[in-house]
Order: sequence, then C-alpha cells, then structure tokens
Amino acid sequence: MQEDDFYAGIERRESLPQRYLGLSWGKFALSLAGVTGLGVFIGILLFGENSLEVLLGLQEYEIHLHEEVERLKRENAGLQKEYFELKELERDTRHD
Repeated sequence: MQEDDFYAGIERRESLPQRYLGLSWGKFALSLAGVTGLGVFIGILLFGENSLEVLLGLQEYEIHLHEEVERLKRENAGLQKEYFELKELERDTRHD
C-alpha cells in the first residue's frame, strides 16, 4: 500500500474561514480589515467633525439666522418710523 492511497481517504482539514466563507486566513483578515475600515470611515462621515450631522445643524442654524434677520428688519422699520415721527414733532414744536 502506497502512502498516497493512505491519505486519499482522509478528508483534508479546512480552516474555519475556509469552511464557512471559502476564504483563507489571509484573505479573511484582509476582508475583515477592509470592512472595519469602511465602517470607521462611514462613522466619521456621519458623526465626525465634518459630518452630515454637523451639516444638518448648520443648515438649521442658517434658517434661524434668516428668520432673525427678517425680525430685526421689521423691528428696525418700526423704530425708524418712530424716529421720523419724533423728528417731525420736534420740527413742528420749533416752528411754533
């Protein structure tokens, strides 16, 4: 009996990633690192310093500032009207 015939009947033992994913340990580690890196990148995009969350907050603040500008314009117009009315009264009292 030859040695090759002896090992032919024994099933070759596969590693865990090969058995379930069809990948070697190296490819599995590389894939895991890639997925982890992509997850971190997406996390930074969504929650980091220059993130979507910050952008949405700034857009909301911009709307608030536009509303504040319009309110101040209306208030300014009212104050200008009052000022000119007082100037008119002052001019009328000097002429009398």
